[in-house]
Amino acid sequence: MGSKYTKRYSAEYRRDAIALVRSSGRTVTEVARELGVSPESLRNWVRRDQADRGEGAPGELTSAEREELKRLRRQNREQQQTIEILKKATAFFVKESDR
Repeated sequence: MGSKYTKRYSAEYRRDAIALVRSSGRTVTEVARELGVSPESLRNWVRRDQADRGEGAPGELTSAEREELKRLRRQNREQQQTIEILKKATAFFVKESDR
């Protein structure tokens, strides 16, 4: 679970950090220590960059695919809520028409 003091890094900073890891030949931990970034964060950035380049593990989603999946899940949730509301409204009106 993340801390409420979690730092937010710009996309440009992340790109530069990833490029440094790729070009320096040093480990992620060494680069993270030099930049003052959590090694886990930098490792995740590098892993996501590899997936976006098509170099990730088989079945690993790219950032675009992750965003699409998030959007589709949100849309699905909203549609399920709409269906539930319509079911309740239908039941209400059927009950009222029987009176």
